[in-house]
Amino acid sequence: MKIQDLSAELEFSVEFYDVDPMEVVWHGNYVKYFEKARRALLNKIGYGYVEMKASGYAFPVTDIALKFVRPLRFGDRVRARAYLEEYENRLRIKYELSNALTGKITTKGMSTQMAYNIAAADSCFLCPGILIEKVEALLKAGDGEGQG
Repeated sequence: MKIQDLSAELEFSVEFYDVDPMEVVWHGNYVKYFEKARRALLNKIGYGYVEMKASGYAFPVTDIALKFVRPLRFGDRVRARAYLEEYENRLRIKYELSNALTGKITTKGMSTQMAYNIAAADSCFLCPGILIEKVEALLKAGDGEGQG
C-alpha cells in the first residue's frame, strides 16, 4: 500500500446551525468538516487525540488551505475524506468534501500539523516514533491485502 492509499471517510448531514441565512454552509464550518475527517483518519491509524496526549505530544495545525468548488446546503449529505500525504516530519493531510447524493466535489483542502512535545514545551521537526510505527504497520499490512 502506498501512503496516498491511507485514507478515511465518513458521512454526515449539514445541520441547521452550520448554515448562514441563505442556508449555505458558512465558510468557517468547512474547517470543522475537515477536522471530522482528520479525526477519522487519525483513529484509523490508531493515533487519535487521546493516544497523542498519552504519548506526550500534541499536533497543532500550522497551515490550512481550502478551495471552495460548490456550496453545501442545509440538509445535504456530506462525504468527507481525508488522505495522509506526509507523516515523518509533519502530518500533512489532504481533504475532499463531496455531496454524497450527487458525488460532486464541493471542497478541497490540505492541512499541516507539527509535532509538539508537551512536557518539553517545544516543537519537534520529526514526528514521534509511535506515530511513524503505526503508519508504517498499516502501510505494510495493506501491501499484503489480496495476496495469499
